[in-house]
Amino acid sequence: MTAPDDYGRPPPRDLRIAVLVPCHNEEGAIHAVVGDFRAALPGAVVYVYDNNSTDRTVDAAAAAGAVVRREVQQGKGHVVRRMFADVEADIYVLVDGDGTYDASAAPLLIDRLLSDRCDMVNARRIDQGALAYRRGHRFGNRLLTGMVARLFGARFEDMLSGYRVFSRRFVKSFPALSTGFEIETELTVHALSLAMPVAEIPTAYVERTEGTQSKLRTVRDGLRILGTIVQFTKEERPLFFFSLGFVALAGLSVALAAPVILEWVETGLVPRFPTAILSASIMVLAFLSLASGIILSSVTRARREMRRLQYLATPWLRSDRDL
Repeated sequence: MTAPDDYGRPPPRDLRIAVLVPCHNEEGAIHAVVGDFRAALPGAVVYVYDNNSTDRTVDAAAAAGAVVRREVQQGKGHVVRRMFADVEADIYVLVDGDGTYDASAAPLLIDRLLSDRCDMVNARRIDQGALAYRRGHRFGNRLLTGMVARLFGARFEDMLSGYRVFSRRFVKSFPALSTGFEIETELTVHALSLAMPVAEIPTAYVERTEGTQSKLRTVRDGLRILGTIVQFTKEERPLFFFSLGFVALAGLSVALAAPVILEWVETGLVPRFPTAILSASIMVLAFLSLASGIILSSVTRARREMRRLQYLATPWLRSDRDL
């Protein structure tokens, strides 16, 4: 757990703080999660959004004092979208309901958000046990986080953390288009693409409560997250994305054309005329890919400007107070 000397100052009492907990079959952990966050943030309201649980998650959350609501569309992305749309607050704490995150670190995360006027503070996981962070998950997180860092900026070391604190400005400007565990990637890219003020703080990460089971599937969800990164690369950096297509197609075209050109230089004949036509056609496609990247780059810049203006039009905390 977080050392006592590292605790943040208690947040101002007049700030509305919402703790958002997406849940699916977390009966064994949710009671303690709600209780821990109510103790760490006495003035906050804890919202548990149940996502079609088949156990007693709803009853356990309600008994612990949470406001329980439901989202019937299956997937964490759907739940986060619903929470961000429904809940009104100044500060939002998003945390998984599996009991692996340190509730006592919440004041520190909020204090950093307020002192640095950040829009998102990410909790970087420091595992406290051999089984807390599975090897496959650790490798996948490093790989995917490294890809995002190279493509969008190296400002986070743990992109897939399920524990974050947001300003109202972030939450109400976030489109939330993802459906599953790729939502963490979308949260990160949204902050990076709009150059938001962000921070990252190391926090304890412990093993799951005995009797509970992770919903994350390393290979399946890893591939979905990888696909999301590719999609965001196409949407946010189209010139780079389509330039890769240009290089691949142009290289293939040159490889096909080289023997034909050499033979023409030596003999003055083009006996493999279909190959020459194919090479020329692929080169045309290569330049079409490059042209698409150039055009879409201008469109993306305009879209980003519009998103930035929408983001700036939303109050950082709330409209009647400038903190």
